[in-house]
Formats: sequence, C-alpha cells, structure tokens
Amino acid sequence: MKTILAGFVAIVALAWGVEMLSPDHTTASSLPWTIYLESLFLTGLISIALMSLAMVLASRPAWLEQPLGGMDRIYRLHKWSGILAVVFAASHWLLEMSDDLFKALAGRGGRIKEDELSAFAEPLRDLGEALGEWAFYVLLALLALTLWKQFSYRLWRPLHRAMPVLYLLLVFHSVVLAPATYWSQPIGLLLAVLFTAGSIASVQSLTGRIGRKRRASGSVIAVRNPSPDIIEVSCRLDGKWRGHQPGQFAFVTFDAGEGAHPFTIASADRGDHTVTFAIKALGDYTCTLARKLAEASPVEVEGPYGRFELSRTNNRARQIWVAGGIGITPFIAWLESLQDEQATEVSADLHYSVRDREADPFVERLQSLCATLPKVQLHVYDKHSGPLNADTLAAELSETRRAEVWFCGPRGFADALREGLQAFAGRVRFHQEAFEMR
Repeated sequence: MKTILAGFVAIVALAWGVEMLSPDHTTASSLPWTIYLESLFLTGLISIALMSLAMVLASRPAWLEQPLGGMDRIYRLHKWSGILAVVFAASHWLLEMSDDLFKALAGRGGRIKEDELSAFAEPLRDLGEALGEWAFYVLLALLALTLWKQFSYRLWRPLHRAMPVLYLLLVFHSVVLAPATYWSQPIGLLLAVLFTAGSIASVQSLTGRIGRKRRASGSVIAVRNPSPDIIEVSCRLDGKWRGHQPGQFAFVTFDAGEGAHPFTIASADRGDHTVTFAIKALGDYTCTLARKLAEASPVEVEGPYGRFELSRTNNRARQIWVAGGIGITPFIAWLESLQDEQATEVSADLHYSVRDREADPFVERLQSLCATLPKVQLHVYDKHSGPLNADTLAAELSETRRAEVWFCGPRGFADALREGLQAFAGRVRFHQEAFEMR
C-alpha cells in the first residue's frame, strides 16, 4: 500500500515538474514567491489527485481486486488516500492562509496576480475559492468522525455520503484556480483523467449505483444463535447471485436505513443461491440483529468480494491456517467446500484460538468437518490449554522450507504473529484479510 501511494504521488509530482520546466510556464520574478506559489500548487495538486483516487476506490472496482490483493486492501488504500488527501489539503490551506504574512515578509514585488494564471474570470475564481475553503472545513470534520471509531456508524454513514458532493466542489475549485498552462501539459491530461474518473465515481455514489450489478435480493430462511453473542443467518438469493468462492465476503443489507455491512460468507457454494453469515455482536448494529431478524426477513447481498480464497493456496507450501474468534468463518467455508469435493489430499494445520472451547459454538462443527479430511489437523487453544502465539507456530516452521500462513482474526493478534515470525521471512508468506472498511 505504501508503495502504491508513494508511486501515485511521485507521478503527480513528476507531471507538475514537467510543466514547471516547460517554456510556457508562468513563473514569479522573485524566488521566494516562486517557492511559495509552486508549493501552493503542488500541495493542492497532490491533494485533489489523492481525493480522486479515493473516490474511484470507493466505487468498489472489482477489476482491481486481483492486482491490489482484494477488496479489503482496496478499502485500506481508499482510507489512506483520503487521509493523505486531507493532510495535503491542510498544507495547501495553511499556505493560502499565510498569503498576507508572506506579503509582509517578502514584499509584493515579483508575485503573480491570479488573473495572469487562471483562464477563468474573477467571479468564477472567487466562487471556486470560497467553495473550496468551506468544502475543506467539512472534509476535515468528516475525517475526524471517520477516525473516531466510537462514533455511531448509523450516524456516520449519511455524513460520509456527503463526500462525493465535497469532491465535486473541490474539482470545481481546482479547475477554475489552476494555471491555464496546465491544460496544455501532461499535468492537465492527468488531472482530466483523474477528475473524470472521480466524478463518475461520485455520481455513481450519489445515485446509489455502486455495486448495483453485483447485488442480489432474497430473504432470510433461517436464524439461529449458536452462542449469546453470535447469530447465524442463512439467506436464499435470487438468480442475480453469481455464486462465491469459499473465504469471500459480501456487503449485506438487512435494514435499508442502516445500509450495507461487510460479513464473511461462512458456507460453501452449493449452487442453490444460499449463503450463510456468522455474525458476532461487536457494535451497536450487530448487537441488535438477533432480535430484529426472523425467517422471511428481506435481505440484499452485494458481492462476492475478497481474495481470501482456498483456490489461492499453494499446494507446494505447508499450509498453516490461523483463526481468532469469529475469524474462523472463512475457514468453515473452506472446510465445507472440501467436503463437497472429497478433497482428501489437502494438507493443513488449522489453529483456532478461543476464550473457552467448551462454550465455543464452532469447535464441534470444526471437529466434524476435519474428521473427514485426514490431512487437516485441528488445534484449539483457549484459556485452559494456553494461548496461541508466534512461538507455537515457529516450532512447527523450524523444519519447514516453505509455508503459507492464512490468518483471519483481530488485527492485534495478526500483528503479533507477523512480528514473531519475522525470523522466517522469505520462507513464510503471511496472508491476511484486513477487514476494516472504515
């Protein structure tokens, strides 16, 4: 992700540098004013370019899943693109606000007037400047609410839907205030492509068209509570459902007012348009599902998405599957699919970490599924047997030349395992679904 963002920013900076060195470039006659103005332009360019990237990624482009590694990573890239965009926007705003201070320090001589730069009349420039400033203030507030995880998702969601409007306002701001010479240079072509793509994504968002071709409607056919804090919901979908690979997830809407939430599909695809979700009560929405859902309740499912797929495992590498808590759901789908295929040749060690194996709703099912797969060994860890940690896995990997760790569970648990397995870098590939959509 860091490489992608750094490369993207480098492309924007390179296009800016090409324009700056062109014969048509309008420059200030004073070096201090040249540095000030070009810093103002560059921070603004990078900010609006990153916003454009964030808008495109928010449209859930399934065609990018393979090159970027899955929809979960697309959303992480979307999130950090947005954060960096606001950081550069803040730098751009601070430079703009320091204009009077800079005049006092460097003098007015050598600066360029706005009407010498922009191709648009003063009223449009003034409007663009005002809209851009207010859009920035709102954008800053929305970013703060996004990063404040305790803020209610139900309240955050309609506020977040204002992002496309803010983006379109900032595109207008950028177009009317950008130097006229930009539009005959590579930077102008780059901005035109980014603005077009970002604007299309914004319109898709505002009109509710994101993911429309991947949506299927249906109804709940079964609801059960295997434990007090977990609800299993089985749904039958219409013919629009295209099926799924074991380990994928979908955006599920049980309540139109609440909107879609991502849940892993905890069942294999049997070709009957039936999917099951195992949902843990972790927030204000999921805690209420058990009393809201019943048989025949309507449901809309968008997907499938994700690259946490059994088909992507390397059969030449030792397979180590690790799950923490509700992170067992993709592995249940994996094991169920192996039952259907009678794939007795699949070899793996499944490590499952829980609080109490006696009270856990999945242990018995896992034992039953693994019983028919002689080369899949189940290991359960709880407060009585001792914790699962990197040392446990390292002991298994000491004699292994090549291995893959497939992990699904809490982020802190994943980070601890990654750090503990650093000694095996090059011999062990660590796959994780970064299930954070906000």
